[in-house]
Amino acid sequence: MAASSSSSSSAAVVLAAHCAVLLMLALAGAAHGNPPSSAGSVLSSTFYDASCPSAHDVVRRVIQDARVSDPRIPASLIRLHFHDCFVQGCDGSLLLDDDLPAIKTEKTVPANNKSARGFEVVDDIKSALEEACPGIVSCADILALAAEISVELAGGPRWRVLLGRRDGTATNIQSARNLPNFFDPLNVLQEKFRNVNLDDADLVALQGAHTFGKVQCQFTRENCTAGQSRGALENLDQVTPNRFDNKYYGNLLEGRAQLPSDQVMLSDPAAAATTAPIVHRFASNQKDFFRNFAASMIKMGNISPLTGKDGEIRKNCRRVNKGY
Repeated sequence: MAASSSSSSSAAVVLAAHCAVLLMLALAGAAHGNPPSSAGSVLSSTFYDASCPSAHDVVRRVIQDARVSDPRIPASLIRLHFHDCFVQGCDGSLLLDDDLPAIKTEKTVPANNKSARGFEVVDDIKSALEEACPGIVSCADILALAAEISVELAGGPRWRVLLGRRDGTATNIQSARNLPNFFDPLNVLQEKFRNVNLDDADLVALQGAHTFGKVQCQFTRENCTAGQSRGALENLDQVTPNRFDNKYYGNLLEGRAQLPSDQVMLSDPAAAATTAPIVHRFASNQKDFFRNFAASMIKMGNISPLTGKDGEIRKNCRRVNKGY
């Protein structure tokens, strides 16, 4: 793609995502009975403009440094944001370590155990932000910023990240055990997405994050080949494994999706009337996929955020502030 075309495409994606913001804000809380916090606050792309204007640049620098030695980091960071938001909202609960008896970590539930990663990079981002603007940027917002920057660095769309989340002070193990699973059938995936106000278009778009990164072979459709250990890594997208693009959907059309939960969006009997047409659309039009992905990320990022005086700004993303 020529540079001028790429620039105009990026601008269009940002504009489309920005125009979707008001709608996403309205949907995110109302469907769950979660109005704005007691302070009446809402998320804003300019939230840190005065209090920590370098926030985006700090997060970007740390991720750029981290991916030099670990190219998987961008895909790992966006997965952390996804798994955080699907459990009691985007509140940074996934980042908490065990602090028994009060807090039991979500990191060891089946969907996260030995597969969720990138926590050390989040720690590095938090340390850098605490040096730049102490006590200002929440861990939940770090995950949201890291997800957008990771996608952009891998060649994907940009969007205006809405900020102003505060950190939760509890985990939710029951909810974490119900995260979308690699082996979920289509109807279960749809139900889990509907439960957090995400529809079929959001499901197909957000599953598109599997266009980069790796997965343990034990979770793939073909499972591990002879001689492979269960933890051996396979590229999620074997065509362009480190680039965020729409090749993932072409893989689905050719029956080559790595994950069972991806291929069901075409193979399930109910897919023809629900998810399959969206897969076909995104496979044939990368700009359309990028626009929808950005809008769905904004929508997901607005699942039950803590704002205003709710929650706290953690000093350490692994621990609540009590005791500091």
